[in-house]
Amino acid sequence: MAANGASCEQPQKRAGAKDKQNGKSADASVRERRQKDKEERLSLVVWRRPVTTLHYFLLETLIKLKEWTLKLWQRRGVVFLVLVLCSLFSFAYSTEGAHQQYVEYLEKKFLWCAYWVGLGILSSVGLGTGLHTFLLYLGPHIASVTLAAYECGSTDFPEPPYPDQIVCPQGGGVEGSVSLFSIMSKVRLEACMWGAGTAIGELPPYFMARAARQSGADPDDEDYEEFEEMLEQAEGAQDFVTRAKLGVQHMVQKVGFFGILACASIPNPLFDLAGITCGHFLVPFWTFFGATLIGKAIIKMHIQKLFVIITFSKHIVEQMVSLIGSVPKVGPSLQKPFSQYLEAQRNKLHHAGGNAPADENWLSWVFEKVVLVMVCYFVISIVNSMAQSYAKRLQQQRHSEEKTK
Repeated sequence: MAANGASCEQPQKRAGAKDKQNGKSADASVRERRQKDKEERLSLVVWRRPVTTLHYFLLETLIKLKEWTLKLWQRRGVVFLVLVLCSLFSFAYSTEGAHQQYVEYLEKKFLWCAYWVGLGILSSVGLGTGLHTFLLYLGPHIASVTLAAYECGSTDFPEPPYPDQIVCPQGGGVEGSVSLFSIMSKVRLEACMWGAGTAIGELPPYFMARAARQSGADPDDEDYEEFEEMLEQAEGAQDFVTRAKLGVQHMVQKVGFFGILACASIPNPLFDLAGITCGHFLVPFWTFFGATLIGKAIIKMHIQKLFVIITFSKHIVEQMVSLIGSVPKVGPSLQKPFSQYLEAQRNKLHHAGGNAPADENWLSWVFEKVVLVMVCYFVISIVNSMAQSYAKRLQQQRHSEEKTK
């Protein structure tokens, strides 16, 4: 009997080992297929396959427009309320009366805040490569205000033309009256609005991961797939990047609100992972968004703002220009355009209207062209990303048809 029992156990063990081996081979084939599909999608870019990429981009755009239209129709009550509020504001805007000064003030502030919130969203939302709007827009704006404040001796720039153009006040300022805190106060609104925009831009990964966890469906997102693979291979992680991602994931999961706040309060390229982690582990919305908003719009924004103001304060800028001049051989030739640019900016601050000298400096010309190139690359990356999303739809449709056969 014992011999018969042992002989029965052996085929069962062999069958279990065989099933395990089949499971591993199936996982390997699925992983290999995913990798092949990913490589095929990544080859779909404007500079390699322009016609196919633009065709897929247009088809994906039509699908997205249809999806957004259906979502708006499902929330037609909210849409109707927004339209009513817009109609009331339009009526107040077009009607003459004593209220016009308040309407103009609200319009100006709303458009100014919306501009910076929009730039913040573009900086962090998952569209293409992301547009680095702090380096291109907010940083230069804070630097301009800082240089102008030290030159004018005041932050009370006349409005208008501020913020479109910075001009020194007529009476001038008192020497030494400008402080670090007065400059920070001058740019606080736009800086906080930009930070709030970056916090809003972090919501898509959170909602995507949360919806995938609640529904149990496979999300149409490669970052989430990489996140799940990272969780599966957490024990054998060796490289620095994977360990850093796991560190962010553990901090957010274990510490909660203060872990998210810590990740959001410092420049952190891995913060998208925090949003995916919070969505995957069903962290409450206000816990995630509240910590992200405080971290990005208040703490991190003040750190970045302080860094730019200190860097572009008058004595540090003068020291930097003199250091450039001390570089052997090429120093004087490099120092000249910087000195000319600063001098031109000083002259512009003391000339209101069109009386300022119109000489163009090559530094400003180069910066304008860099901004133009980065914006163009951002638009192209959006086209590539949407075309690749449509290609993924086709791949999923093909695989589902193969399964049904």
